[in-house]
Amino acid sequence: MQSLQPDPKAQYRSVYEALKKMVLTEGLWRPLRGINVTMLGAGPAHAMYFACYEKMKKSLSDIFQQGGNSHLANGIAGSVATLLHDAVMNPAEVVKQRLQMFNSPYTSVLGCVRAVQRTEGFGAFYRSYTTQLTMNVPFQAIHFITYELLQEHLNPHREYNPRSHIVAGAVAGAVAAAATTPLDVCKTLLNTQENTALSSLNIRGHLSGMANAFSTVYQLGGLPGFFKGVQARVIYQMPSTAIAWSVYEFFKYFLTKHTLEKRTSL
Repeated sequence: MQSLQPDPKAQYRSVYEALKKMVLTEGLWRPLRGINVTMLGAGPAHAMYFACYEKMKKSLSDIFQQGGNSHLANGIAGSVATLLHDAVMNPAEVVKQRLQMFNSPYTSVLGCVRAVQRTEGFGAFYRSYTTQLTMNVPFQAIHFITYELLQEHLNPHREYNPRSHIVAGAVAGAVAAAATTPLDVCKTLLNTQENTALSSLNIRGHLSGMANAFSTVYQLGGLPGFFKGVQARVIYQMPSTAIAWSVYEFFKYFLTKHTLEKRTSL
């Protein structure tokens, strides 16, 4: 849905229509294409992400607000954790988005990696890294601040409460996703190097850089172009962040409880 110059057969007016057309014309499993490379990168990326976040949040909170919860510390910790997360996920995102393009020439993850490496070089996997950081740093700052703010109201005693973690995670993800959609559209253009869109503006070679991406999106779609796919992005992020937070909070509770019981028994 974020395509700036889509093929006539791939023009969608809503998330439901896009999903329906994809299943009917390209098969039941088409919407899940690229899930394997996403899963491969998500494990180590999220492990570094949450480990860095917890460590930095604790250290910065002690500096900014001794013994309390600092929203500034939460935002900074989330932003720094994003640097590690995106270093792992950016190549996975490039491969995933190229596999998901309409009439994609790539038939497998390995085939896509080899083709991109051969024709565009290793740098192609990180062409959108600065753009991704420009998007994800504010995304994660908004995400973490919103989550922690909601937790103060829904779960003031900071106990393990699955319902509050799911609700706060979903709302935080939705707010952050909607606010950073323009940056996501630019990132998608840099990752996919959409030939039809670039050719229509007589752009030769490969598009690179945030400024060039912003200019291209504006020339092709105006201001509305920056919000292409906002509904799909919000719908995707809500369950994603809700699940991530609920699973993270469960293991945090489980491991903390296990460690305390172990210490007590000694």
